[in-house]
Amino acid sequence: MEKAELLSDFFTSVFNCKDSNHTTQVAKVKNRAYENEEPPTVGEDQVRDHLRNLKVHKSMGPEEIHPQVPRELADEVAKPLSIIFEKSWQSGEDPIDWKRGSITPIFKKGKKEDLENYRPVSLTSVPGKIMKQILLESLLRHMENKELIGDSEHGFSKGKSCLTNLVAFYDGATALVGKGRATDIIYLDLYKTLDTVPHDILVSKMERHGFDGWTTQWTRKWLNSHTQRVVVNGSMSKWKPVGRRWMESSPEKKDLGMLVDEKLDTSQQCALAAHKANHTLGYIERSVASRSGEMILPLYSALMRPHLEYCVQL
Repeated sequence: MEKAELLSDFFTSVFNCKDSNHTTQVAKVKNRAYENEEPPTVGEDQVRDHLRNLKVHKSMGPEEIHPQVPRELADEVAKPLSIIFEKSWQSGEDPIDWKRGSITPIFKKGKKEDLENYRPVSLTSVPGKIMKQILLESLLRHMENKELIGDSEHGFSKGKSCLTNLVAFYDGATALVGKGRATDIIYLDLYKTLDTVPHDILVSKMERHGFDGWTTQWTRKWLNSHTQRVVVNGSMSKWKPVGRRWMESSPEKKDLGMLVDEKLDTSQQCALAAHKANHTLGYIERSVASRSGEMILPLYSALMRPHLEYCVQL
């Protein structure tokens, strides 16, 4: 119990209820003109598709309903859930259980007694996740129709990744260097970015980019009043509120996993990849007695090739 409480205190310390200095009047505007527009709807078939695509290997959320249960009962629960989702979207209200998360701490590296070396993984309500997926589909359609996402955006974009970002950057930088032009690079790292986005700025940007009032209202209310607990070896901490936090500077430096020096030389990355691969190979040799191809090839593909092939396009 003590370990769960310590981790819970640390994870919730990331947040507080401090507002940003952004124009908060935007978030406080009670413009309900959107109620005269056509309200959003949620189709039974849409919900059924999401239920049938639930991943049964995922863990249960706080409601302790295994994903396999609603998946197998998709035909029976699709209609009532579609009614609940539609009412939630139109009213901006959502059940308290959707805002609860059971946190599983995952050890990353370093000293196990250092709380900063644990990454929180939140297990949330299955119906709540489906509701968010439905809204996400609506948000993505709006952004695609309005062309709100530029070609230079690689994060959270379908078909793009850290690798495509690096390839585009490397191509542009080498082209400038090849022309003999001075090239200055400004590197920014936002500490705990997804945990520190001010909610009022997020909602005001949604309003400014033309998202419908039903969706912005639901999003604004969804972002408030969340609670979480930490579960460690069967022990659970108390439920604690999760607020929000304004961005802060951090001395930590992280990158996309690719080492490039001032001359755009990637030899350090190659040396690091070879070192990691050799270390992994030694681990396989010490741990696996069999040398048959059926045993070694899957291990090589799963454990060694990712180190050797990451950003090989560069």
